[in-house]
This record gives sequence, structure tokens and C-alpha cells, in this order.
Amino acid sequence: MMKGQSILLASAAVFVAVPAHAQQGADAPDAKNDIIVTAVARGQNRLDSSVSVSSLNAETIAAAAPRSVAEIFRNLPGIRSESSGGEGNANIAVRGLPVASGGAKFLQLQEDGLPILEYGDIAFGNADIFLRSDFNVQRVEAVRGGSASTFASNSPGGVINLISKTGDKDGGAIQGTAGLDYGEYRLDADYGGKLSDSLKYHIGGFYRVGEGPRRAGYDGNKGGQIRGNITKTFDGGFVRLNFKYLDDRAIAYLPSPVRVTGSNGNPTYTSLPSLSANNDTIHSVYFTQAVTLNGSNVREVDDIRDGMHPIVKAIGFETRFDVADGWTINDKFRYSDISGRFISPFPATVDNAQTLANAIGGAGAILSYANGPHAGQVIANPAALNGNGQAIGVVLFNTRLNSLNDITNDLRLSRKFDSGMGTFDASVGFYKSRQTIDTDWTWSSYLLEAKGDNAALLNVRTAGGALRTDNGLVAYGASYFGNCCRRSYDVDYDTNAPFASLSFNRGALTIDASIRYDSGKVRGFIVGDGPVTSFDVDGNGTISYPETQTTVIPLNSPQPINYNFHYTSYSFGANYRFASDLSAFARYSRGGRANADRFLFNPNTISATSGRLQPGARPVDFVRQAEAGVKYSHQRLALYGTAFWAKTAEQNFEATSQKFFDRKYRAYGLELEGSYHIGGFDLSASGTWTKAKIVSDTISPAVVGNRPRRQAEFVYRITPQYSARFFTIGASAIGTTSSYAQDTDQLKLPAFTQINAFVIVRPIDRIQLSVNANNLFNVTGFTEAEEPAIPANGIVRARSINGRTVSASIKFDL
Repeated sequence: MMKGQSILLASAAVFVAVPAHAQQGADAPDAKNDIIVTAVARGQNRLDSSVSVSSLNAETIAAAAPRSVAEIFRNLPGIRSESSGGEGNANIAVRGLPVASGGAKFLQLQEDGLPILEYGDIAFGNADIFLRSDFNVQRVEAVRGGSASTFASNSPGGVINLISKTGDKDGGAIQGTAGLDYGEYRLDADYGGKLSDSLKYHIGGFYRVGEGPRRAGYDGNKGGQIRGNITKTFDGGFVRLNFKYLDDRAIAYLPSPVRVTGSNGNPTYTSLPSLSANNDTIHSVYFTQAVTLNGSNVREVDDIRDGMHPIVKAIGFETRFDVADGWTINDKFRYSDISGRFISPFPATVDNAQTLANAIGGAGAILSYANGPHAGQVIANPAALNGNGQAIGVVLFNTRLNSLNDITNDLRLSRKFDSGMGTFDASVGFYKSRQTIDTDWTWSSYLLEAKGDNAALLNVRTAGGALRTDNGLVAYGASYFGNCCRRSYDVDYDTNAPFASLSFNRGALTIDASIRYDSGKVRGFIVGDGPVTSFDVDGNGTISYPETQTTVIPLNSPQPINYNFHYTSYSFGANYRFASDLSAFARYSRGGRANADRFLFNPNTISATSGRLQPGARPVDFVRQAEAGVKYSHQRLALYGTAFWAKTAEQNFEATSQKFFDRKYRAYGLELEGSYHIGGFDLSASGTWTKAKIVSDTISPAVVGNRPRRQAEFVYRITPQYSARFFTIGASAIGTTSSYAQDTDQLKLPAFTQINAFVIVRPIDRIQLSVNANNLFNVTGFTEAEEPAIPANGIVRARSINGRTVSASIKFDL
């Protein structure tokens, strides 16, 4: 039997024997009464819809105790969420669509139906960095493919929408959580209800502080969020005001050195002595400040402990009301003042400590500790350093997000028409957004010992004693990357999108079609990469050796950005309801995604003089998708199966490798989910089998026919749970088969399964005690690796999921 067929049969076995309720969360599996509101013209019953949609309710999310929103998304079928970067900076994709650079390019993350950011893959500003889940969330809905192409801009792969509580129920809760084997303390609270018969509200948030799930040596996670809304209802509609304030610091975990033995096709990954791949990080209490030149070439001192530091001040409204002749108007508006920082050490090179020292100071270079408990001490035997003999050439990703301000408005007008043939449901709308991307890249280079739990910086002297570093600083620029990446750019993306949909229902049959036309203007400037020069950074009148390796931003040479884009998306499908508990659907869609700031980094895409598009540059990438599926929901049992096919064209740029991509992909597969409920017992599972390959590549044709990097053939989730009067106990297994680290299909990332478990006790009314273990068996699960093959020294830079973390909570219902 062929390998693909084996996986397909295994998927079917999981689907039949262990059905999942990802589609229902912890609720009983009754899709007949479920109404979906994400990426559709108006609220629609699931069994009548011709889209693939899943939801997770608040109880399901809380029981899993995810450490980030990316870990929530792993519970959604068809979603590939690489949740190894901390509380943001995750790579997220849908149904085999590629992750050529990072972030969530073809997927949009939303709160209450409007995007967090217009583009999910802004360099060092991925949308999930600005998103937190707390007690405000009522449920999470995910639409994969289908109508996501026409009911949202720049989201042909799908939409994940966090839907807020609105005070429909009086009351709230307060919960305190503490890490039992890691440093974190968190307080969550919310409250809502009716102020009068026509006025209701909800408000909530969290605050937390702690080292985080890995040993960083300082409080890597610190901050919180408050969100709220107030709703006024009236005859025929409502108006709702909402706000959000987020100010949070979350440590950003980047790849770490690991040793790989065996072969590329059958590798064994092991942690280096003194540096655990899933419990340690190269962040350190001895590496917390960075002296650099800012976006104006002025000296500044930055705090590495800022990590991912999103600051969001958002205000908006939503209204729906009936107008003449049966028409209904729905409008959503949000203004988000967004800024912050992304700063984290990236291992640009890892090698024997003496080899790296010689590269900086010449043959016979002398290594010493720059700081820490052994500051000033010469390292007499670098080969024995920390039991691994390695050192890390660090490029500090130091990026200031001056402004990611986003203003969006989604206006819709809809009406149902009854005719002799059946019922027509028509909708027209207009979407408007303006996304600013104003960012400074002020990177620098350091030398660090390969050690977890507070590594020290290293100094290098020549054999003659001349100092070549400054307290571990090698260069005021990304010297390990060829002195690239000191940049400044300020660009506005203005998008207008009229759209329309029409559906027809007659008895058991529903047919729908929708179309969207996006047009936009991109205006602004980009400056960089700058030249390497001597610069008295510290202003002491003396030029040190690292100061002779200073990269500056050429402020007098800005390059204009001045181009337009436009594209049409469409989707049409049909659903037939064979019975009250059984339906089948089919759909075909084409959706576009306008390229954002990563598109600007390649000189072959934008003219340096006019800012116009160069010949062959594509400002928009397209995804074509077909899907067909069956939905069944009856009393205790729900089953869902969808076959899918997608073809994607993409141009992209990766900051770490400085590579430009221009290729096409194809993916097809099978998505399965379901649930079974009897008494207090729930059993759920989901599995997605995907066959993906690169079908063309204009820059690297050698990769044609290969499986795209980090694309596993099968990902799955299995969750049993049992609830009684005084307790609930459950677990989940989330796993993936192997994948390739890079598009050359050489080095494999091994398969892994992560087990989470929880127990909840309710000793008296309104009080709940719980203990949750995330990654109970402390497995290492690698989601990415920088090297395409095992190098000569056997050291690969890879990123693993976090190790075991156990937390305890006490919750009081109010």
C-alpha cells in the first residue's frame, strides 16, 4: 500500500472510531441549532451552509489552558499553527497553503469580525502578537477556504474570529493562576449583564507577570489587557460600542542550537549539554540591554526584556438595524492605535567557540567572559566551554514598530426576498481599510556562550591582546548576515473593496455565490540597507573596533513606494440537506492576497527611483480552492468530512535568509472531525491529511516537485473528557507526522505528539479549582529549522515547542 493511502486510511479510522467535537467545543454536538457569523453574509445554520467552519467555546478553551492564542488554533481542524515562539510570532496556515516566510499570510485573524491587522505577516508584526485570549472570549470561529475569499480582504485561506461576550448573561468570574513548575502569576476577571431592558455591557481583562515557560533569568512576560463593550438595543436593531487596551510584554523564542545525528532522512535531535531545546532559551539576565543607532542614526539603549511588546488602543462600534422595505444595515468600525517593539536574539551562526573567536580576532584569538559571574576571566579551554564547546554569533532582531495603526469599516446591506421558486438572500457591502506600517530595523551583532539559564556574553582579543569586541558586542549591524537589515520604512496601504452575494434556497437546496473587488494604493518610502562605516556610537571621541563595523541608515536616500493593486475574488457553492441531521456541500473559490511590507525588500519588485512595480512583480498572490464535504449531526454524534484542493501562487521574502520566493504550490487532502457525547463523557478528535508540493519556481527550479517546508502530511487532535457533579477530568493529544525543514526536502523535522491534561474540581457552588499540565511528558517537538541539511559540525538551529508547564488555578463565579 502506498504511504499516502496508509495515512488516508488512518485518518478515516480516527474519524470513525474517535469522532471530534472541535466543531462544537464542549457543547453537545447539535449543529442543527448552531449559527455561524464569520465570513458569511448573515448568520447561518451550519448544516445549511456550504462552508467549512469550526468553533471552540469558552469552556473548551479554558480547559485546555493554552499558553498562547496559537495553541488555541491548534485545536481547529485544518489549521497548522506552529506554536513555538511564545505568546506571538507564530506561523499559521490552512490546508497546505505555504508558509514561505512567516506569520499568517493567507489567513486573517479577527476580533468580532474585523481584522487585528490588515496583513497577518507584517515583518516582526505578525497579527497574533497583538491578540490575547481571556475571559472576554465567548467562542472562536474558524472558516477555512470558501467564503473567506469574498467576505474579508486578504484572507483567501480562511478567517479565525475571536467573538466577545456582550453581557447576555448576568455575572462574571475572577481567577488566579500560578505556575507550579515555572514562573508565572496571572489574574483574569470579567463581568457583564443588563443595566436595563435595553442596555447591556461586558468588561474583562487580565494581568500577569513571570519568567515564562522557559528559564530566561528575568520576568519575560509582563503586562495585560482590558476590553469591554456596551450595547443598546431598540426595535429592529442595536448599536454597540467597544474598546480594547493591550500593553503586554511577551518573550519571543527564536531557534536554538541543537545537535543532530543520523541522516537527513532519519535524524536524531538532542539538546546540547547546558542548553535544553524546550526548557531553556538563549535569553539571559546578562543580555538585557542593547546599544544601537535608532532610525534617525542617533544612539539609544534598548531593553531586550521588551521582547514582543504590543501596545494597542482601539475603539469601535457595531450597529445593525432594519430600514425600509425589509432591508437590514450592518456596519462595523474600528480604529486601532498600534505600536510596540520586537526584540529578541537570533542565532545567526553556531560553531566551536574558538572558531567563532578566530573569525572575529584572527588566528589564536583569545576568548573571555564579558559579563556574568566570571566577567573578565579568560576561557583557557574553549573546547570544554559549558560541556559543549560551542558559542553563538547572535544577530539581535531589534525592531521598533513606530506605527501599525489600522482603521477599518465594513458596511453591509442585506435583504431576503420570497418568490414562487424559493427564497433569495441578497447582500451588498463596502469595506474600507487603511493600514500603516512604520518600522525601524536597528540590528546589531554579539557573541554569546551556548548555554541556557543565563548565558554570558563573550569578548574576543587578538593573539596580541587587541580588543575586538565591546562587552560582547561584535558590530553595530548584522555582521553575520553580511551587514544587511538596518532599515527604516513608512508605508500606508489603502484598501477599498465593494462586495456582493446572492443565495437561493428552495427546500433542502441552497445555492450561493459571492464576489469581491479589492483595489488599493501603496504610498510611502523605504530607506536601507545602509553602508558600513566608522561611527562614534557612544560619543566618547574614540572609535572602538566594533564602531568601525557600524551600519547606518542612509537617511538622505529614501526610495519612494508608489504603486496600486486590484484584484477580483469570487466564490460559489451549494448545500443539500438530505435530512434534518445530514447535509452535503461543494464549493469553488478564488481569492487574492495583496503583498505587504515583505514585498518591498527585494530590489526586483519595486523601482528605486519611481516606486513603481518592476516587470514581473506581482503585488497580489492568488489562491484557487475547491472543496466538497458531508456534515452529520444527530443527538450524541457529530461527524464532518471535507475533501479539498488548492493552488497557490506566491512571491515573498524571508528576512533571516535574505531569500526571495516566486513559485506556485498545489495541495489536496482530507479534513475530518466529529464528536461523541454520552452522559458525562465527551470524546473528540480531528485529523487533516494533506498532500502538497511545489509545482513551479522561477528562482530555484531544483525544488520543483518537493513538499513545501514544514508541511506535515497528517496532523491530528484527540480529546477525551469526563464530567461529573464535582469534577471534570480530561486530556488532549496533539500531534504531527514528520516534515522537511526546508524546501530542498533533505533534513526532516521528526514527528511528535504533545499530551496536555487537566483536572477541575468544584468543591462548592461558585468555586472551581483546577490543575493543568501543558506538554505533560516534556517532549521536544521541532516546528522549524534553519538548516536544509545536517552541517559538518552537526549543529542545527531549530525551534521546539515549550517543555512541560503545570499551572494551578482557583476561580470564583460572580
